[in-house]
Amino acid sequence: MDINKTMNKKLKLPVFIIVTTLSCCFYSWGQTNDIVLKSPDGSLSITFRTNDTKLVYEVNYKNKQLLEPSAMGLELQRNRTLGEDINIVNAYFSEGEDHYQLITGRTSVVSEVYKAVTIEMVERSESNRKMNIEARAYNDAVAFRYLVPEQTPLIEYRLKSEKTEFRLSKDALCYALILPNFRSGYESEYHKVPVSSLANQGGVASKYILGLPLLIDVAGVGWMVITETDLENNASMYLCNTTGSWTGHRFDAVMAPSQSDPEVSVVGKLPHKTAWRVIMVAPEPAHFIEANTITNLNPDSRIKDISWITAGRSAWDWWNGSLDKDGKKAYTTENMKYYVDFAAESGFEFMTIDAGWSSEDITKCRDNVNVPEVVEYAKTKGVKVFIWLYAHHVWNQMDVAFPLYEKWGVAGMKIDFIERDDQAGIDFYYKVAEKAAQHHLMVDYHGATKPWGLQRTYPNVVGYEGIIGMEQSKAGYRDNPENRLIIPFTRMLSGLADYTPGGFNNVTREEFDAHMNGRPMVMGTRAHHLAMYVVYESPFQMVSDWPEAYRGDPAFQFIKDVPAAAWDKTKVLNGYPGEYITVARKKRDDWYLGAMTNWEKRDYEISLGFLENGNYMAEIYADAPDADKYPKKTNIRTMKVNSNSKLKIQMVSAGGLAVHFRKIK
Repeated sequence: MDINKTMNKKLKLPVFIIVTTLSCCFYSWGQTNDIVLKSPDGSLSITFRTNDTKLVYEVNYKNKQLLEPSAMGLELQRNRTLGEDINIVNAYFSEGEDHYQLITGRTSVVSEVYKAVTIEMVERSESNRKMNIEARAYNDAVAFRYLVPEQTPLIEYRLKSEKTEFRLSKDALCYALILPNFRSGYESEYHKVPVSSLANQGGVASKYILGLPLLIDVAGVGWMVITETDLENNASMYLCNTTGSWTGHRFDAVMAPSQSDPEVSVVGKLPHKTAWRVIMVAPEPAHFIEANTITNLNPDSRIKDISWITAGRSAWDWWNGSLDKDGKKAYTTENMKYYVDFAAESGFEFMTIDAGWSSEDITKCRDNVNVPEVVEYAKTKGVKVFIWLYAHHVWNQMDVAFPLYEKWGVAGMKIDFIERDDQAGIDFYYKVAEKAAQHHLMVDYHGATKPWGLQRTYPNVVGYEGIIGMEQSKAGYRDNPENRLIIPFTRMLSGLADYTPGGFNNVTREEFDAHMNGRPMVMGTRAHHLAMYVVYESPFQMVSDWPEAYRGDPAFQFIKDVPAAAWDKTKVLNGYPGEYITVARKKRDDWYLGAMTNWEKRDYEISLGFLENGNYMAEIYADAPDADKYPKKTNIRTMKVNSNSKLKIQMVSAGGLAVHFRKIK
């Protein structure tokens, strides 16, 4: 539910008297043609104006400039750019409140106020083409999108490129997701580099395609995140520093080109709305992990009956090599039942059958694994089943396959290798979510682009990959403690993150040796990996290791107790990208805490002021003093605490801490 309270503040005046008359008619349109939209608390503002008839915007935070005047516009095929020769004619201001519930994610109830403006513009040329800007200001974000109304001069919407700029007020450090092209699964590192370094190296101009979200530290001003949301009927946006200069610190929007017609990015009917361009701002980066801007700007749920949608943990065969109870590889129906048994014994909601059960025809099982038989067996154990699918086959067969999976009793689908986010690719996400909902199927997207809040509109979307996850430990060094501590401040800011945790073959950096055959190793302590179940936001949470690795290990109790990400509240207590983090999350009466560090040993104390009134029994899973040498060792203890208590956190190199706070009735 989205509540809008209109202020009925409208301005409609002849263009030639705007400058001289508006100051006395409207407080937020000054002596120039500035349209100033401020956040409810007044700390953040976005200003729109025309400079020499060209549309620009700028962003200020706590009276300091964050973004300099930056160009706006839409280059339509066979037409001049909308926004280059334009006049502002109307402005409609309003206030509103986003109030809605989420089934999964970082919070269950969202209630946030905002201020908004819709700006109407008309070209100065004889064509008189029209374009509107819709903008919102929250206390921690500003966002805008373009609206091209139905009009005589334009027959259809054919976007060649978007001319939105993000001109930083000065050079800054950013965490850049450098991607090879527009056909990736967003599985790359976030590089901490100056913005200017992305334009020029030693006098040689260069260009890099950056995926979103982009985290930026503008020293002395604030932290910011550039991303997008509500992508329906659009292509994905990338960023590129196109200045070619060693002093350049500007990003330009770059739209994913259509695979069928690379000359255009988006084709559609009028009226057309672009995705929201989102700029989140805060004094510290930890705040973004709690923020709800991404879901705020998406439409409310289109699924009326959501009773069948649930978060949960899943036993999984692929990561550990489909090992059977004797430690031998066995991708068979009987071995899948073994994983079902493990899920049932552990109290997990799901079991996932990964790749190999079907060929190109995803309506038929191969001889090795009989999916309907496994699903029927799982029902007797109170476990639901997800199945893996190759995206290309889903494109071709979803209309036939999804009704069949519903008949089989399948709970959800892990759809892999999508690897495109042009307009047709984004449309695929929506079509799958809608069609899956019609057949009571949940969806986990892999080989995917970044999330953009689709789970609010289609709550059956319970996961996205688009991350350097634990699978990389099978191949090389990329899944390491430093990367894991960048994830919460970058990739996870856009939402659901299916990292696939649960590695219990913990080794030191020196002992680590990646291999695809046999049981994989993971760097980091046992407590470090337990903490991921709290730190990483995933409603569909894998328990990835061999079932026998968990049996008899008292540390496994935390994984059995911690819920998947259908949290009621989230509090980020501290943290810094790539270094450390402490997160507390609430579910019903209990709280859970996860702390992780990179290769640095850390000792600090935190307040437990996030706890509600009353007493709690804290079950603490901590690094043993020598866990830096013996990473599997964990000290487990309990202590009675309340909101006035302090908790000392001691983490070894690549260490962590996990706590379950049980409310004492």
